[in-house]
Amino acid sequence: MAGRVATGLIAMLMASPAFAQVVPEYRDDRSSASALVGSLYNAIARKEFARAWSYFAEPPADSLEAYAAGYADTTSVEIRTGAPLEEGAAGSLYYLLPVAISAERPDGSYAQFAGCYTVRLLQPANQDTPFRPMAIESADLEATDLPFEEALPTQCGEQQLPANDAVRARADEVFAAAYDQYCMRDAFMVDAAAEPDEFSITFRPSWSGEDGSDDTFRLFRYLCSRGAYNEAHVYLMAGYDGEVEIVSFAVPDMDIRYAGDGDTELESLELEGYGTRIRMTNSDYDPETRELSASGRWRGLGDASDTGLWVFRDGGFQLVRFEIDPTYDGEINPQTVFDVSETP
Repeated sequence: MAGRVATGLIAMLMASPAFAQVVPEYRDDRSSASALVGSLYNAIARKEFARAWSYFAEPPADSLEAYAAGYADTTSVEIRTGAPLEEGAAGSLYYLLPVAISAERPDGSYAQFAGCYTVRLLQPANQDTPFRPMAIESADLEATDLPFEEALPTQCGEQQLPANDAVRARADEVFAAAYDQYCMRDAFMVDAAAEPDEFSITFRPSWSGEDGSDDTFRLFRYLCSRGAYNEAHVYLMAGYDGEVEIVSFAVPDMDIRYAGDGDTELESLELEGYGTRIRMTNSDYDPETRELSASGRWRGLGDASDTGLWVFRDGGFQLVRFEIDPTYDGEINPQTVFDVSETP
């Protein structure tokens, strides 16, 4: 299969009538080898075959029509990528990218495939027009009996690959897909390549009983944005099955009414209900107490703000206290609007 992607094989992999109604959001990203391969499968799922074709350095089939025909029944595939091996040669950078694929056949059965993509980037500073972006040179995929979570290769050919952390790689993929544009990590003094903080949470679920076993979850904290007096994080969590989910946090929705025309004197502060928040301002997680705190300044002085405390219990974070200071009066005087922090 080296040199060309086996379109018939991947067509079989991605056939899933249940997925036919779901169209993923457009993704066209050549910033890394994993992003490029992810964009390839995004184009295939959206049936944008000319775009998929464009990700290859050499034509992946005899014609675009033949390439598209290979995916006539293609609708779904799940892909995981590991850490690539980077090599430089004669003005180019080559990436050997390990890939695992799990797919559902039309009859509802699943198949796993694993292998490597070879991706090439010609040094951008050395190029003239027309510019040639990062592109796929070849793909080598084979069927595997390993579970999807364990199927990432440890080597490509005879080349040993960097150690793989499939869960962390999945967390990075979810973060990139969900938050890359939302967080604007290239702005606001944020390093777009900043590593997330990671915490391990071991607990015994209530449903497992006294004789049950402990579960260990992994909590990832990604820096989202940074300003003059606030920085924001988003959190992802992987459970016992290794699946990564976005963490949302319950917050009170308040009806704030001010006396007069300004916002320095409070007339009333009423609880309207509860919503959720995914971007946590000035947040911190304490692994000893399993408490996550967040405190947002509404302006630099800090006289208007909101502060919350959430505790990890039984596989998720529960709100236990929330305070709000809605007046821009030069004084720090928050009011507690929710507090169950003394309960077990």
